[in-house]
Amino acid sequence: MRALTILTFPPLMAMSLLSPPQALAQTPAPAPDQTPGPPPDQVAGQPPDAPGPETPEERSPGLPPHVEWTFHFNAGWGSFGFANSYFNNPKGAEPENLSDQWFEGFVKPSLSGTYKLASSSEFYGKVSVVGERTYGSAPELYGPDVSSFSPDDAYVGWQSGNSVGSSENLIDVSAGRLPFQLGHGMLLYDGAAEGGSRGGYWTNARKAFAFGALGRVKPGPHKIELFYLDKDDLNENDTGTRLWGANYELTGKQTTVGLTYMHFWAHQDVKPGRDGLDVFDVRADSAPIPDVPDLSFQFEYAAERNGDVLHSNAWNLLGAYEFSTLPWKPKLSYRYASFEGDKPNTTANEAFDPLLPGFSDWGSWWQGEIAGEYFLSNSNLLSHQFRAHVTPNDKIGGGLIFYDFRIDQPSSYGPTVTDDHAAFEGDLYVDWKATKNVIVSVVGAFADPGTAVQQLTGRTKVFTYGMLYVAYSY
Repeated sequence: MRALTILTFPPLMAMSLLSPPQALAQTPAPAPDQTPGPPPDQVAGQPPDAPGPETPEERSPGLPPHVEWTFHFNAGWGSFGFANSYFNNPKGAEPENLSDQWFEGFVKPSLSGTYKLASSSEFYGKVSVVGERTYGSAPELYGPDVSSFSPDDAYVGWQSGNSVGSSENLIDVSAGRLPFQLGHGMLLYDGAAEGGSRGGYWTNARKAFAFGALGRVKPGPHKIELFYLDKDDLNENDTGTRLWGANYELTGKQTTVGLTYMHFWAHQDVKPGRDGLDVFDVRADSAPIPDVPDLSFQFEYAAERNGDVLHSNAWNLLGAYEFSTLPWKPKLSYRYASFEGDKPNTTANEAFDPLLPGFSDWGSWWQGEIAGEYFLSNSNLLSHQFRAHVTPNDKIGGGLIFYDFRIDQPSSYGPTVTDDHAAFEGDLYVDWKATKNVIVSVVGAFADPGTAVQQLTGRTKVFTYGMLYVAYSY
């Protein structure tokens, strides 16, 4: 599921580390190191015209020579194990009947190219394909193993360089199968559904929308974006989700603020609340005290309005402090998140539509490696997140996350549910940059079902979970 250059570390660990560079709404990470090494054109110790070994004939790759080509290859493999598992597909209605022990793997080669014009503007493009497989599980509709192979990225674009205005790349337009991220991904990030007939339920190697068009203008600290996106759904769960939106961001020295409007369409019989939905979003990232740069805050508020069909709100606030002068640079944070649930005594629907979230860091925005991945979604949910992260060196990072999950409207699950406590969860994660190209992630977690889950399902045993994930990027 997850979520990006290829080795961003530690946020976005497992997924981001697996994804090639993307056209995100945030500032993209630098490309991987390239190691030039053209062979010498003469033998050492001989004059240029002296006879010597025949120079090998240059071989054309068969691609236009005036384009700067870059090849990437990403792959990942993971093993996942549960005890007392409870799967409820919180990421959508994708059919997925995972066993208590399963495996996932994927490969994702990609090719990108840039053609620079004399004006300093440039055309660019990218293509990628994903092959992935989930095995050791038992999806009811597709047999014991599920695999797929299909395109992901396939887009072209143009950016202005220094040819227009005083800002570099003042104008940037692109279209095709492209990825797009809004803020930290609470509402808009993952353009492709996974699981079901595609496999890769956790891995989420695909990110691109089935079609997208993006126009971006960046004068100085301002960024204005207009976008149209069509989600790449599974055949067996086609929601028909499409949207257009406008985004504005202002980036200062210590603070970035963003304002976004989006309008959605969807199949009326599948997502009635989403068809015709208007979404308003405001967010901010800030280290507001210049003399205390280790103190930071994040805030986001989203309002969903669709006449009498849907009226809901969500918001979250995070505060963090990093002890940057101490060994291991420990960072402590607390986040409260609220996603409204439906009130049974009203005719309107107040249940927040999670829309298209993605993995941008551990705990965001799949909340909890057990609850948020397998039985709770960002709707009818209140969560308290406590996190401690350490970075012993530039190769290892890890931490602990604790959650207290509460239900906003318990009675919306039925008359038997009267308590609001859903679960208490603890996650331990470690990310190890084993080599320049390989990252290993290990997760151990438990979730103690609260009274609300016990009333709804009768389950009282503690869920336990372990994961080993290896990612390769070139």
